Amino acid sequence: MQAPPIDSAVLPRGRSASEEEAVDDPSRGSRSDIPWWLWALVGALFFAYTTLSLRIHQRMLSNSFDLGIFDQVVRSYAHGHLPVSEVKGPDYPVLGDHFSPILALIAPFYRLWPTAMTLLVVQAAVIAASVLPLTLWARRTLGSPAAAVIGVCYGLSWGIASGVGVDFHEWAFAVPLLAFSLTAVGTGRLRAGAFWAMPLLLVKEDLGLTVVMIGISIAWRGKRKLGIVTAAVGLVGTLLATMVILPAFNPHGSWDYSQFLKDPQGGEGGLGDLLYRCTIGLITPETKITTLLMVLAPSLFLALRSPLMWIALPTALWRLSSNLTTHWGTSYHYSFTLMPIVFAAFIDALSRRRPSKNSLIRYLAGSAAITLLILPQYPLWQLVQPATWQDDPRIAVAQRLMDKIPDDATVQASSQLVPQLTDRTSTSLYGWADSRPNPQWILVDTWVPPQRRWPQDDLTERDSLDRARAQDYFTVAEEQGFVLLKRRY
Repeated sequence: MQAPPIDSAVLPRGRSASEEEAVDDPSRGSRSDIPWWLWALVGALFFAYTTLSLRIHQRMLSNSFDLGIFDQVVRSYAHGHLPVSEVKGPDYPVLGDHFSPILALIAPFYRLWPTAMTLLVVQAAVIAASVLPLTLWARRTLGSPAAAVIGVCYGLSWGIASGVGVDFHEWAFAVPLLAFSLTAVGTGRLRAGAFWAMPLLLVKEDLGLTVVMIGISIAWRGKRKLGIVTAAVGLVGTLLATMVILPAFNPHGSWDYSQFLKDPQGGEGGLGDLLYRCTIGLITPETKITTLLMVLAPSLFLALRSPLMWIALPTALWRLSSNLTTHWGTSYHYSFTLMPIVFAAFIDALSRRRPSKNSLIRYLAGSAAITLLILPQYPLWQLVQPATWQDDPRIAVAQRLMDKIPDDATVQASSQLVPQLTDRTSTSLYGWADSRPNPQWILVDTWVPPQRRWPQDDLTERDSLDRARAQDYFTVAEEQGFVLLKRRY
């Protein structure tokens, strides 16, 4: 059977399918000149992401889960060790938690600047870089004005803002990889699409299923052998990570996150539970419907008209079928990987439709309006809030007390204090059952608001501090709600 021709509607204007195949080698890169305004856009977004992330960290609003964990991971790599995280447990091997060896790429930068802020800057850089391929694709097919609008809407989209505004996450590396891969697939450079997809296997164990969908898309577009091989590698990668590598490193000998796919009541689930999850359970409760609408809204739902949207299916399915409620909503980093897919599908759909100038203006105006309407509800809006730039005098107190703790000491600290200490001490989470027992130091912020207090409530925390004082610890300092204890021996 003859392979179907590449759809001319998805190719850049002025370039034939044969010409696209001629540049299908990913090592040759794009020959399009990048205009100054696109560099300016990428730079402005990098500055915004970096400023927001660093300001949150400087205000001590970052957390043990996840910035503290990832700081310890990268610190391990930077010192030539397999990654461990004291936050997860004493010498906990993180390759038994999530398969994310791509984090080792941050190690050289961490050696130069050993602080959790390095991770935040790297995250800002890779997310900002993802704007380049999508905007260049839109410029080639829709023109510079349309590309500028799409680039801004993508860069300010709520899914990106949610992730950037909440610590650091390994999924950040998937965002540019997806943007480059889908741009290549959408423009007919299928070998390049497979090339950019393969490193997703090193970002997180679930992304192998996304690679499977990219492989199917490549096969559907004409390169059947390449597509089948790509899909097979993705499937084998996920199975190898979840069934072999993660259980081998995990202290419990299993992949812990499989629990999120079990019956919400705690059982193993049966056929009825499976049927429920695959049908009505995907759209109930209403939070799930809201999230689906929010994901598609920036594209005015045009993304659904592109076959590229199928690539979002694995991420959408595991999130909607999970029994962890935070997976269902629009907070945190869980929509990081959906945004490049949605906007790639948006560009693809517009390229296929070839709308008139007036229609294109309406689509872009609608996308921009939705982006601006949603923007104040998500973290990037903090950049224009006065409270973001006000210095809390308690921060100086906390810094002074942390300076009393020597390097390489064992510490238990409140969640917001953990990532302030992980770059130079062995830090775990105070009140967390799996934390290293009997640390040399304890530092607790007793004034944390109830909505941010975790893992202990106020009463439990006070009782545990009183027990520590009555047993092995004495008070070094108690000031502005911060309590610093040291072990007597």
